Amino acid sequence: MDFSNAMGTQFRDVRDIEHDGQPARAVEGSRVFATDIDDLWNALTDPERIARWFPPVEGEFRLGGQYKIKGNASGTITGCEPPEALDLTWEFSGNVSWVSLRLAAEEDGARLTLVHTMLKDEASEKHWAQYGPGATGVGWDLSFLGLGMHLDSGGETVDQNDSLAWLGTDEGKAFLRASADTWGEAHIAAGEDAETAMAMAAKTASFYTGE
Repeated sequence: MDFSNAMGTQFRDVRDIEHDGQPARAVEGSRVFATDIDDLWNALTDPERIARWFPPVEGEFRLGGQYKIKGNASGTITGCEPPEALDLTWEFSGNVSWVSLRLAAEEDGARLTLVHTMLKDEASEKHWAQYGPGATGVGWDLSFLGLGMHLDSGGETVDQNDSLAWLGTDEGKAFLRASADTWGEAHIAAGEDAETAMAMAAKTASFYTGE
């Protein structure tokens, strides 16, 4: 795979919201992919195809269905309106958060908007105070990267070993740092003090690069 034009999300947003009447935070990323909305929906919801660009997933992407990502999160599909909307719980290490996917046709392709919502509970706030939105955002940037490479290649499999090896290169680490910094900038735009936001971004970059 050619990683020379690596891209995660194109647009990022961070905001305070309420979820079921409780204080929460939302981290949002979006990107236009060079495909149509039906193909994008299939790439996001067909377990066989998901495994070509993302860790393997078991389950059914239908309302009320259950899913499990190998070595990662699991949860329940709480909303499903093909090919435009998918909502699910994100359950990992005893914590529950929520992910929504919105797809929209555009002149030059199909836009995917992902929103990850987390309650402002004790565990989340402790993590946020260290890393800010990049802790979640960089991970989703990597997912958007894999999805984009899969779609741009006409549906080929993105080899996970190649991806991990690339992330250990100077170019891969530069991608991770840039992702963390851009989430820091989104954090500043949301009202966070610049020095604080970029310190969080630096910690996030160090975590992902292993430096």
